[in-house]
Amino acid sequence: MAWNAAAGLSQDYSSIRFMFSNEQHVWKPSIYVENSVEDLSVITDLYTPMRMRMNGKIRWSTPAIYKVNCESDIRFYPLDYQSCEIRITTAGYTAIEIQLQLEKNPVSLMYYTENGEWELLSVESEKPQNKMEDGELFTKVIFRVNMRRRPLFHVLNTMFPVALMAFLIPMAFKLHVDSGEKMGYSLTVLLAYAVYLSMILENIPSTSVSICFISIYLASTLAVATIAVLFVIIVINVYHTSEDREIPSALQSFACCLQTCFCKRRKKPGQKRTKIEPMCIQDNKPIEKTPDVGDDVTISEEELTWKELARLLDKFFFIVFMATITVSTAAFIVIISLKINQY
Repeated sequence: MAWNAAAGLSQDYSSIRFMFSNEQHVWKPSIYVENSVEDLSVITDLYTPMRMRMNGKIRWSTPAIYKVNCESDIRFYPLDYQSCEIRITTAGYTAIEIQLQLEKNPVSLMYYTENGEWELLSVESEKPQNKMEDGELFTKVIFRVNMRRRPLFHVLNTMFPVALMAFLIPMAFKLHVDSGEKMGYSLTVLLAYAVYLSMILENIPSTSVSICFISIYLASTLAVATIAVLFVIIVINVYHTSEDREIPSALQSFACCLQTCFCKRRKKPGQKRTKIEPMCIQDNKPIEKTPDVGDDVTISEEELTWKELARLLDKFFFIVFMATITVSTAAFIVIISLKINQY
């Protein structure tokens, strides 16, 4: 309907610039959101007026909130990037009857407000090729919203505490067995990680298509903490072993290797002790007696005990677990940092 000069009407209606009506009196195309997850009905609103201009163009801006299905990539959560599409198509009308077209600037951000969790990167629009259904072509348009999660909150409340808690695991081997807190400390760190993992999983979308790296990091660190508890039990058991029980040769060889690595020497079984004679004074000069050929020649290190073996195991496990946590944490930070640089 048009009433401008080009319409060729017998009377002049140019003083009427526009009129209002609604969809009860004016035909509108039947369109709907194709990937909606709540309501797949035709977009309609009886109470939103239509502005009809004299050249025949009608503007109908109906507000609505749509929940659509989006493929989420949570591998880099909580520093992830998401892209969500809103696909609009016609209902029943073919491409010959209705053609959906995009304006030059199809998306307006006039009423957009900043969000504390997500940062809007861009909004794109696209008109794909008409889809074929039962030999008929149907038209549709796609609006794509690109956004990323704001990192500051999650870095301070998720990543930073997780990394700090990881370095508490090897510290269990720095506690002396006689303190009585070695086992309790290990279990406390293990339970703290288990609770923190459950809290983070509540905020991560439930999907098996992609698994976030922070979940892998937490699960692996939880496994390391569990293994650390087992080794703490072994160290405590070794420490309290009776000295009357002989240390197996395999453990003695292992302890010898550890002492070599830690630059510490010990007396081997059957090795004699060196006799150090007192020094004599002659002409105001100290003279130390040289051992005779028949004297026992030994070193002054003490023989290996179960308690000494437990201390060596503590040092060994501390180095191993500290290296493991450091490497895994560094790898996690590098992977996340590389994704941030891509933004």
